[in-house]
Amino acid sequence: MLAPVLSPAATRETVILLHGLGRTRWSFWRVEQVLRHDGYQVVNLTYPSREHAVEDLVQDYLAPLIAAQGGAPRLHFVTHSMGGILLRCYLRDHRVPNLGRVVMLAPPNAGSEVTDHLKSTWPYRTVNGPAGQQLGTAGLPGKLGPWPAGAGELGIIAGDRSFNPLFSSWLPGPSDGKVTVASTRLGGMKDFVVLHHTHTWLAWRSEVIARIRGFLQSGAFPGATPPSPAA
Repeated sequence: MLAPVLSPAATRETVILLHGLGRTRWSFWRVEQVLRHDGYQVVNLTYPSREHAVEDLVQDYLAPLIAAQGGAPRLHFVTHSMGGILLRCYLRDHRVPNLGRVVMLAPPNAGSEVTDHLKSTWPYRTVNGPAGQQLGTAGLPGKLGPWPAGAGELGIIAGDRSFNPLFSSWLPGPSDGKVTVASTRLGGMKDFVVLHHTHTWLAWRSEVIARIRGFLQSGAFPGATPPSPAA
């Protein structure tokens, strides 16, 4: 069941936080505190990421949550990892009239080679459930298309630091240990930055939080070089 959420104040912009696979709302605890201090209404959702397929999570958890925030003057999102895929899946089929800006942290927008190597193994299937099976390079993320025109400004933060030599050996090029920098990119994004951090702890890093705040306020990452038009 979707946990009840408070209606946003009529004059306050709202930010929805969407964690990644196998995480909870606590993975965004620090981001939540900072954004509340900035004056946003923040909705930090825990959803059962390991129990259902992405499409079911979108229908049963994300869609009702977005509907409940229809009165917000602007609705922003900050996502981590698979949370970005949930949002892309929703936006493929729905329009959000009050959608503002979106920041994705380490989204597997082209899937992950780590999933390719592990998805057939019993431990991976047991731990990560149906959604975990969908995150390979031939899976759902690569079938969702570019960022929809008119869907608000998208900024993506990728990490390029890994402490897992095995996973890194499966990932071609710079990566955060779970997703390559190249895989995080998405056609239609407005801004892109690579920071020297790992996948799991991106949302806890002060440098990352500063970039999130900057993008939500201005539509650009402070100090970042805009992506090429072909990105």
